[in-house]
Amino acid sequence: MTINNEQIYINRIRDGDSSAFSFIVDKYKNMAYTIALKMIRDPAAAEDATQESFIKAYEAIDTYKGNAKFSTWLYTIVYRTCLSILKQKKTLPLDDEEYNNRMDDQPPALEASEQSKYISRAISELPATEAIVITLYYMNGNSVREISKITGLSMPNVKIQLYRARKKLEHKLAGLL
Repeated sequence: MTINNEQIYINRIRDGDSSAFSFIVDKYKNMAYTIALKMIRDPAAAEDATQESFIKAYEAIDTYKGNAKFSTWLYTIVYRTCLSILKQKKTLPLDDEEYNNRMDDQPPALEASEQSKYISRAISELPATEAIVITLYYMNGNSVREISKITGLSMPNVKIQLYRARKKLEHKLAGLL
């Protein structure tokens, strides 16, 4: 789906065609879930956060002005929804060991190469902000500016987070790949 098609679906949703939203969900559900999982570190809660984010996006679709990419607007909703959930629970995300144990209990969604498993594991061990920034930048192809808009971090801070995450990943993956 190109940006032009994306805008067509957005316009259809605004005109009352709720079924058009399924195309938006299908396109962005994996990355939205990835962001939620990196922040909340609980697969079930991340699924709930993703669903809640899509509901909020659907209800607020008229506020999307097109000044930024739709994905930036949507991922900002996901990010803020996760922050809100974490604040409401007044709990911190799971520590790395508990998170990895829960992830080991999850059935794999897709068969992945060994290299992808090592990379995913290394990313899961990063602090939440670094994991989100690296995921948005490399997996989703967001620019530093877009990541800044999504997370509310300054552009220099995004660059710092990317640098730190790269260095940590390089150290964790040294000799494995």
